Amino acid sequence: MPLDPYTVLGVSRSATEAEIKKAYRTKAKALHPDQHKDDPKKAEEFKKVSAAYDILGDAEKKAKFDRGEIDGDGNPTGFAGGAGPGGFRWQSSSGKSPFDGAQGDPFEDILSGMFGGGSRGRRGPGPQKGRDVRYRVSVEFEDAVLGARRRMTMADGSALDVNIPAGIDTGQTLRLKSQGQQSPYGGPPGDALLEIEVKPSKLWERDGNNLRMKLPIGLKTAVLGGSMDVRTPSGNVALKVPAGSNTGTQLRLRGKGVQTSTPGDLYVRLEIVLDDPKDEGLRKWAEKS
Repeated sequence: MPLDPYTVLGVSRSATEAEIKKAYRTKAKALHPDQHKDDPKKAEEFKKVSAAYDILGDAEKKAKFDRGEIDGDGNPTGFAGGAGPGGFRWQSSSGKSPFDGAQGDPFEDILSGMFGGGSRGRRGPGPQKGRDVRYRVSVEFEDAVLGARRRMTMADGSALDVNIPAGIDTGQTLRLKSQGQQSPYGGPPGDALLEIEVKPSKLWERDGNNLRMKLPIGLKTAVLGGSMDVRTPSGNVALKVPAGSNTGTQLRLRGKGVQTSTPGDLYVRLEIVLDDPKDEGLRKWAEKS
């Protein structure tokens, strides 16, 4: 029997959108296949959690489920709108059929979807597509900046090579066509929806398509100028520090930010540090000045 998504996520029917999302993220993180390799039971639980959030995380699907128009698997129940004289009334309160927007006789639509035709000689909407499955995926900061191709493990244990586009950010979603659940009606599979979370960097901060970082420099370099090696997501580059620089001076490395069609820049904020604060010569200089 179809599962109750509220029970699967452990939330009440009055739970808010934020509470539902929090419950999903907690369970998905604890059950993710990367944390439980070769554990089919955990993989199945993760799959159920993802399927439950596919219902409750979508306002339209959640409303349909709460009204009884679809079950916990996202399939039409056929009982929306209650019963009318002489039998069931196959209409929702909006006046539309509960069968994913199909119009007319629902039995005709089902037969049309299964066999490619209807009793009235017209083609139906085709076999119903399988359900989409949601995943929450962590992406390295450098991969989000440069773009990458990474292998990811799905709930069923299968591995997919996923293209991560440069510029993707936390909260955005990647859609993998036909990587969701199989259709029980012979239709195409659903899609896999990857909700992205970009890991923070200890060195760089993102500001739109630009990056920002701090660079410690010695007093001598600040006074006389010089060249410093700066680490960028794509590798080290030489940065020319002008003479007379001070803490807070900001230098720009063009095109070293997020590598979108128009690459962003990397802004470097200088911070003066003393090589040896107890240096005797430095102390005497300070006393004289």
